[in-house]
Amino acid sequence: MDAYFLEIQKLMQVVKEQEYAQIKEAAQIIVQRLQRGGIVQLFGCGHSHLLAQDAFYRAGGLVPVRPIIIEPLTLHAGAMTSSNNEKDPTIIDKYKDHFDFHENDVCIVISTSGRNQAPIDVALLAKETGVLVMSLQSLAYCEQTSRHQSGQRLEDVVDIVIDTHTPIGDGLLHLNEMQYAPASTVVGSIILNVLFSEVIEIMAISEEVLPVFKSNNVDSDSSHNDAIIAYYQHRINFK
Repeated sequence: MDAYFLEIQKLMQVVKEQEYAQIKEAAQIIVQRLQRGGIVQLFGCGHSHLLAQDAFYRAGGLVPVRPIIIEPLTLHAGAMTSSNNEKDPTIIDKYKDHFDFHENDVCIVISTSGRNQAPIDVALLAKETGVLVMSLQSLAYCEQTSRHQSGQRLEDVVDIVIDTHTPIGDGLLHLNEMQYAPASTVVGSIILNVLFSEVIEIMAISEEVLPVFKSNNVDSDSSHNDAIIAYYQHRINFK
């Protein structure tokens, strides 16, 4: 029972040792762009989309975070449907009206394999509008051939890569030649929380009111949340 705990701890130690400097650098860039009026936009397909949603409207979380929701790429549209749509070379062009990139934004594209069409197309679309693009992906997959018509993989087109170090196949454990116990969501969530925590701590040096949500489930004055929601409502739909 403790095997997963041990393996996920080992993986997180690798991420801490090898990615923390990159995460701190990314946090500095995000702060600069937020202070110029930008927001952070997150995109992912299937299980990667869960991470984009998890960071949104979160108690204790960063306020200027917008998940890009394209329903045919989400699990609730159908697991196999989402997987097939992620490989569709026309899917992002069909849903271009779902994107609202401004030049000071940061787009984080989440894709464990970094090889499928939709995440690469979103990264390219964001870069066209001058957005800084980061990826959250596992470079263990870098020898896996791209499914994009350009032949490029996600790490080839983004500005900054944060490597989750998730093993190919995702599972950390093996039994009877079967790989199981996936790691990408756990590691991805921790990385995003570390990243946004760094952003908040940097902003606290110069800003008195931090763009952080207070929990709605404790007895407190709602004026803080009301004020920061009003400030970002023109870019992010919190309704």
